[in-house]
Amino acid sequence: MLAGAYGHGRSHLDNLRRLTARGLVELAGICDVRPVEAAALHGLGAPEQAGPGNLAALVKGTGAEITILCTPINTHADLAVTALRAGSHVLLEKPPAASLADFERIVSAQRESGLGCQVGFQSLGSSAVPALRELIASGELGDIHGIGVAGAWERPSDYFTRSPWSGRRRLNGQDVVDGALTNPFAHATATALAVAGAEELGSVASVELELFHANPIEADDTSAARIRLADGRVITVAVTLCATGRTEPYLVVHGTGGTARLVYTTDELDGAVHPRADLLENLVEHVTTGAELLAPLARTGAFMEFLEAVRLAPDPLPIAEEHQRIHPGRREVEGVRELTDLSAERLALFSELGAPWAGRRELLAGTTPVASYVWRPALPVTDSPRPYLHPVRTLGGVEVSEFRPADHVHHLGVSLAVADVGGVNFWGGRTFVEGSGPTWLDDHGHQRHDVFEELEQGFREALTWLGPDGAAVAREQRTVLARPHGQAWALDFSFTLTVAEPLEIRSSACKGRPGAGYGGFFWRAPAASTRLEVFTAEAEGESDVHGSVTRWLAMASDAWSLVFVQCGPPDPWFVRVSEYPGVGPALAWERPLEVAHTLSRRVVTVVADGRLDRAAAAELAGGVA
Repeated sequence: MLAGAYGHGRSHLDNLRRLTARGLVELAGICDVRPVEAAALHGLGAPEQAGPGNLAALVKGTGAEITILCTPINTHADLAVTALRAGSHVLLEKPPAASLADFERIVSAQRESGLGCQVGFQSLGSSAVPALRELIASGELGDIHGIGVAGAWERPSDYFTRSPWSGRRRLNGQDVVDGALTNPFAHATATALAVAGAEELGSVASVELELFHANPIEADDTSAARIRLADGRVITVAVTLCATGRTEPYLVVHGTGGTARLVYTTDELDGAVHPRADLLENLVEHVTTGAELLAPLARTGAFMEFLEAVRLAPDPLPIAEEHQRIHPGRREVEGVRELTDLSAERLALFSELGAPWAGRRELLAGTTPVASYVWRPALPVTDSPRPYLHPVRTLGGVEVSEFRPADHVHHLGVSLAVADVGGVNFWGGRTFVEGSGPTWLDDHGHQRHDVFEELEQGFREALTWLGPDGAAVAREQRTVLARPHGQAWALDFSFTLTVAEPLEIRSSACKGRPGAGYGGFFWRAPAASTRLEVFTAEAEGESDVHGSVTRWLAMASDAWSLVFVQCGPPDPWFVRVSEYPGVGPALAWERPLEVAHTLSRRVVTVVADGRLDRAAAAELAGGVA
């Protein structure tokens, strides 16, 4: 029985024709939404045909012992369960299901029926996989610390529109999860898990994902993943459908004693080609003689844990067209093939390799790009690496942020930076030590991006604040929004820090440095700004507004103005103008701030072209809810 005779189903018809000629099988029936023409069935007799809703009756009526399911991903679970309960063994195309819950439904039906279910990961039929496992077990490669996978293919734009579910994460309320990682390159991850001997449920400890798309689709077409196995080993997968031409995907096993390379599409292990068994033939042998299945359902449990992580991940981020070459009928991401190779070599994600589109995303105020948010920065540890906004621009395109200026290289545009959180420097640079002054210490922490949640005007982000020893100091939920605000736009930045144990936040002022109360949301403005002034509703000039406690404060130049608004009980303002232009509410002005469990703040900054006076600034501040 064949369910799904079009598209990839044609290859199954060809294989059935080959096996029929050998007398191994007979096609009893075809189940599809439309009839299959006689010409396509040459050499296969006249199988009975019916629609998908009649699969159970067709299986029972024809007595089909095996059902091949080659249908849309979101239909796999229902049809597999139906076929198994109707008394048929199943050859199920990959991925087995669109969710872990659906996979477990198939597992239950298979156990209840006692029938076989083979999953169409063709590479698992290759003898190169057990050969590589034997090589690893022999110790010849030394201790294995990771497996890197790379795949770079070219796919035309119409590949993503070939069917209603193509390039979709969801369709009509159902999960589809049709992306590069989970469909065309699903074999890559499944093969790596098989080589690692980590195939069943419970083998995957965690999955870190970087999902992107260059094409205008829901799903990913260019992505990287890091899978941490329960035994501590690591698998990285870097794939794209936006390369030029096709190279065969491969995996590299990295050991202390050497490496081994498997090209899983051609069964080449370090240049030697190994034979591959056909999965349908193997299933026929299983039915007739009890032979062991090569790709049984149970051996795809770890892959389904990986797919579930992809399913639950935030939607893929778009790759800006400035990083693409748009050819007639297809898109190419510049340098992506080299990045996939480098990922497999270094066991690194795209963002860790410095891909300009991987650790950065654009904020739009309406339809105007106004800021870049760098969420995985490549910075020295002495900068206390953290996500930041730079460049930030007015609607007219004037830059209003500065990044790593010579006077303070740890000033990173717009960021959340604190001098001392429980003894850890999350500000960067030297640490003020009472009695000694600014001193270089090995106390720098970093803010690690964990996950994005997409919002209508921006995003919500989960982060972990890590100390120099890698231990978690705090967890953060951050929300960053950009929205039009009259003739300007507003950056809405809020955060909640959560600590496991009570701790103190301190500024340098708390340790004896007068006026150095910096720490919290901080905006470093361009130093070259002309005729810079700063004012509040009550005062003006650096000396008068520094340390003042007011709802709003404005910094203005001839080219741009910034109006900072604290939404909630205000903290004192930390302000610099003469030394360098910078503004931020100070969490710990003169005395330590004790945090027992959570700390929340929200600052909205109105970004305007040209110079604003006090009345105009007050009006914009008054419009902030």
